[in-house]
Amino acid sequence: MLTIKQTGLEELSFGDQPDDIFIVLVNKLISPNGIDLEKLRLVDPRHFDTALDQAGCIFMLNNIEIEELARRGDIDKNDLHTSLFELAKAEGMLP
Repeated sequence: MLTIKQTGLEELSFGDQPDDIFIVLVNKLISPNGIDLEKLRLVDPRHFDTALDQAGCIFMLNNIEIEELARRGDIDKNDLHTSLFELAKAEGMLP
């Protein structure tokens, strides 16, 4: 199983609106330099989920989802990386 040091958080933006900004928990063993957003933009939308998986995306959440998880007490926005890593671990999402 991955350790927290083998993961990272990235902010990806697919547009100019707040809803276009996503927080991604990334497997650094697959993408040590982060997810290549320009490469993702070229992916056929029908294969977007597969491309994210291949790029090391463990999961991707928008700000609305982050706020809801924080409101429910499932994550701590002050320690987002640790919180999201622990959530991924609890949900069985870590390789």
